[in-house]
This record gives sequence, structure tokens and C-alpha cells, in this order.
Amino acid sequence: MDHSMHEGHHESHNHDKHAGHNPDMFKKKFWLSFALTIPVLIFSETIQELFGYTAPTFPGSEWIPAILGTIIFFYGGLVFLKSAKAELSARQPGMMTLISLAITVAFGYSIAVSFGLQGMDFWWELATLVTIMLLGHWLEMASVLNAQGALKELAKLLPDEAELVTKNGTKIVPVASLKVSDLVLVRPGSTIPTDGVVMKGESKVNESMLTGESKPVNKLVKSLVIGGAINGSGALTIKVTKVGEDTALAGIMKLVADAQNSKSKTQIVADRAAFYLTFVALGAAVLTAIGWTFFSDQSASFILERVVTVLVIACPHALGLAVPLVTAISTTLAAKNGLLVRERMALESARNIDVVLFDKTGTLTRGEQGVVDIITDDAKVNDVLAIAASVELESEHPIAKAIVTFAKSRKLQTVVVKKFSALSGRGAKALIGADTVYIGGPRLLEELSVKLTRNLESAAMSASNDGKTVVYVIRSKKVIGAIMLADVVRPESKEAVKTLQKAGKRVAMLTGDAKGVAAWVSKELGITEFFAEVLPEHKADVVKKLQSDGSKVAMVGDGVNDAPALTQADVGIAIGAGTDVAIESAGIVLASSDPRGVAKIVILSKATYRKMVQNLAWATGYNAIAIPLAAGVTAGLGFVLSPAIGAVLMSLSTVVVAVNAQFLRKLDLG
Repeated sequence: MDHSMHEGHHESHNHDKHAGHNPDMFKKKFWLSFALTIPVLIFSETIQELFGYTAPTFPGSEWIPAILGTIIFFYGGLVFLKSAKAELSARQPGMMTLISLAITVAFGYSIAVSFGLQGMDFWWELATLVTIMLLGHWLEMASVLNAQGALKELAKLLPDEAELVTKNGTKIVPVASLKVSDLVLVRPGSTIPTDGVVMKGESKVNESMLTGESKPVNKLVKSLVIGGAINGSGALTIKVTKVGEDTALAGIMKLVADAQNSKSKTQIVADRAAFYLTFVALGAAVLTAIGWTFFSDQSASFILERVVTVLVIACPHALGLAVPLVTAISTTLAAKNGLLVRERMALESARNIDVVLFDKTGTLTRGEQGVVDIITDDAKVNDVLAIAASVELESEHPIAKAIVTFAKSRKLQTVVVKKFSALSGRGAKALIGADTVYIGGPRLLEELSVKLTRNLESAAMSASNDGKTVVYVIRSKKVIGAIMLADVVRPESKEAVKTLQKAGKRVAMLTGDAKGVAAWVSKELGITEFFAEVLPEHKADVVKKLQSDGSKVAMVGDGVNDAPALTQADVGIAIGAGTDVAIESAGIVLASSDPRGVAKIVILSKATYRKMVQNLAWATGYNAIAIPLAAGVTAGLGFVLSPAIGAVLMSLSTVVVAVNAQFLRKLDLG
């Protein structure tokens, strides 16, 4: 499949010193430079003296280091020179500037020595320096692109072809040719080609690669499906609703790419540190040259070697990689767990959250009526439910559907009823056998002059006070049971609240519903603090109130009515987004409707920040120790770093940072 429309998202990233580069280019340059470096080393007089051997001699053999060293400089070093030019043009001198200065000074001096200047050339140092730098950059870029590889993996989720339903049957067509309103047949085990709605069939669909939800989701007629999800054992006919860049998958990829291209506070600090370190390195190089020139009797070649080593070893390479690589990995890890980071600032701030404020409807609850309790006197609960479901089976009312759905979930058998009729505003009635059965509320009781038992009356009053809807089942003019309905609490919400409270977070709930409803839901979830009867335009005021004592607040809502509150909060988290990933008011979007994702965000935020700090500590600590060594402070002790060794140490520091960042992949978010 041609995924080119998506691939542009990952080409640009914060580690832009490599803009336009790729690992393969560095790989190719490294191997050729490496091959040329071997004869440079073999024919180098310094290496021969060091290891006590004599290289073969033939006419022109003395020029081998100079000729091959020059080729290495222009072939392997040109990439650094071009990048340095870009840095200087942008008035942002950095590591490429330092590398370029080092190899240019070494090259210029070696050329001069080769043509008669008194001193010792740097050809072998120059060759090894460029080769090691190419290796380090190859490994680094491979690490960065590997961290961002989730974008390519997401693009691969979509199949190349789809089975289009036509008047004459079906035919195989490219996915790119699909249009809105097309009908597509998705066979068992196949990948859903694009976003749509189920028109025919029933199946369980695995959406884990998009939502982070491992449990397959049951899809019925009118259910929404996401392109890239994997169909289960049932065949589905899907009406296409979104194509191309409008699909959920494309939206998720854009969010991931945007997050990887945005900068966190820590990233900004690291960039600034790398910028100033460049000037520190240049200053250290100048001071090194001045110090050895005026306060020692060392040769020009020794002094130049110290300057080059300082420039190389002080390259803020590890510092430049410390944060971008961690954030690339964490953003990818988040996406795999259904956490879509729109702003890195939001992810970084999540570790400091004190209060998590949940919207109720659609966030902690499903936003739809469901059976929460059944009270009877003498009859069995299942019998009452089966009777009610039998009557309501033909009704289109939301309450009727909720009763039927609940009965189905308990696998209860319904019976065929006769003479069904809907009673407008009151309920429904039908014949079951010879008995007339009524389903309805208090108005129907009054109309039929039916009295409640003390038990049922007490239960009904308590339910009403909690904001529940009470439906009575009446058979032969006797109330045999009461069914309580309410906005169904998500089964995951209790665990989400408990996990956050266990982590020391203060959990509160916000709703526009009555206090009775809010109190009941809060009690169900173990939330002690709630705000009820709050209008959408006043939700932001509640966030401000919680922030007034200095607390950091995360607002979790549906991203529509909660937009002002999401924006006001220190961290805005949109939940229940499903396929709607373009929620502008939230810094983080939960692809699934699972509120447990909030705890995952906090865990990931803390782990990400910890890795950033570790990498920054290593990168800055390395430079603090390495620069004085490169300048030659230990020369009196007989220990002197060569430019090549400096390059090795600089590359190793980068490797340490890259490896440490990779450990973040092992993080278990639960």
C-alpha cells in the first residue's frame, strides 16, 4: 500500500541538525571512510612508531595518508560542514559547528605540514575522527527514527485493498479509491480498511492497536468501526464514513507526529544548554590555545591537538539527544496504549498533578440509561426482568431498550406477547398469556389505582432521591417489582478512581446533574468531593477554585461541553473521544473511553521525566569532566587525550544516552 501521505509526518523532528539526512546515508559514508582509514593508519608514521613496525614502501607511499585523509575529509566530513553552515546561517551554532571546526583545523594544519611546514600531521587523527563521528551519527539517527517508527507501523495497519460491494456482488479495489458512502465487505479475520458504520452483520473487533484496549469490542448494526482494526469471526458490511486524512488512524498519526515535533520545558532547557555549551567549548578551545602557547614550551602540533580534542569532546551531542529521544519513545509508547499526546507540555506536567477532576456524564458514566437495581416482594428478580423485557421488546423507547439489553446480558429468555401497545408518556402494556402486564412510572400507578407495598415504596423513594428513574412492573393489577435505571457507571471507573487515590491524587467529580445523582455516582465510585448542578460555562470556575490553593489540576472530560475547563486546567485530558481525535482543547486524548488511562498518563509522565533528568545529568556531567581532560590538565601526569580518543568518548556518551532512553520501552503502564 502507498502510505506516502502519512510518512511526511515523521521526517521532521526536533533533532534537526540532521535535517534531510537518514541513517543509510551515514551508514554508507561510514563504511567507505572506515575502509579508507585502515591504509591511513597503516602508513601513518606515528602509528608505525607506536606499534614498532615498518609499512611497505613504494614510490608515493608517503602520500597515502594525505591523499586518503583528504578524500575522507571531503567525502565523510562534508555532511558535517554543510550542517555547520546551516547552524551558522540560523545563528544557532551547535555540535556540527564544533565538529566542523575541529576537522577543518586538523585538515588545514595537516595539509600545511605535508607541504613543508615544520610539525607533525594529523592525518590519522583526522581520518579516525571523521569515521567515528559518522558511526556515532549513524547509530544516533537509527535510534531516533526507530523511536518514531510507530508512525510507519500505524500506516502499515491499513490493508492495500478492500472488497467493495457492488450491484453485481463484490470486487477488489485499492483502499485509496474508496469514497464516503461506499459499502465494503470485511470478512472474518480481515483488517477494516477505513472508518465506517456497520450496516449488516455482527462481530467482535480488535481495536487494541488504535485504542490500547485489549478486549475485543462487540460490533452490531449501526456500530462505528475504525480503519486499521482487525475483524473477528463475523462478516461485516460497512458503510464508509471517512477516508484518507479524515480517518481516525490519520488523526492519531498526526497527533503523534505533532507531539514529537513540539517541545517540552525540559527540551527547551536542554536546547538552551546545548547552545551555551557550544560557546563554552569555543572559549575552552581558545583558552587552551592561549594557555599552552604562552605558559609552556610545547610544540605547535601538541597545542593544536589539544584545541582539536577540546572542540571534539565538548560537542553537546549527548545533550542534544538526551531529551528528543526520550520524548520520541514516550510519545510512541503512549500511542500504543491509547494515550494520544497532542502537547508534550501536557505530558511533562502530568507528573505534578495534585487533583484529578472528572466530568461525570460520558466520562465516569456511559452517558446512557441502564438497569442498576431490581427490587421485588415475592417474585424472583430474573422473572420480573424477563417479563419486563418481553413487553419492552417491541418498544423503541431508550428505557425499554435498556431493560431489554440488561435482560440479554443475563441471557434471560423472553416470551411472545400479544396486543402490545405503547402508552404515551406513561409506559407500555401487553398480554402475557391471560394476564395484562403494564410497564411504567408513577403516573401509570395513579392511573391504574395500584398501591405499592411498604418495601417497594421505600426502595422507590430512595432511588428517586438518588436521581434514578423507577419503572414498575405490574401484573394483574399488582406491582411485582420495581426496576431502577440510571446513567450507567463505567465498570472501569471504580478502578480508575481507586488507582489515582492510591497514588496520592485528590479525585473530584463535576456534573450538571442534580445533587442526588451526583451523590449516588460519587458514593458508587468512592469519590468524596463533587460539584453538582454546574452549567458548562461555569465548569472552568470550578477548575480555578481547585487551583486557588496552588494545586495542579487535571480536568478529564469529553472535549465538547468541557472545553473551557479543559483549557483552564494545568493538564486537559479528553476521554471517550473514540474516533474523534481532533479535540483542540485537550493536551492529551484518550483514544478509548477508559478512565484508567489517566493513571497511565501520570505513570508515563513520571517515567519520561526521570529518563530526561538522567540523560541530562549524564550529558552535562560528561562535559564537565571531559573538557578539562581534553584541554590537557592531566598532561603533567603523563595522560593526554588524542582527538581520536576524544571522538570515541563523545560517541560513547551519546550511546549511553541512547541506551538509557531505550529502557523506557520496558515501562509497564498496566
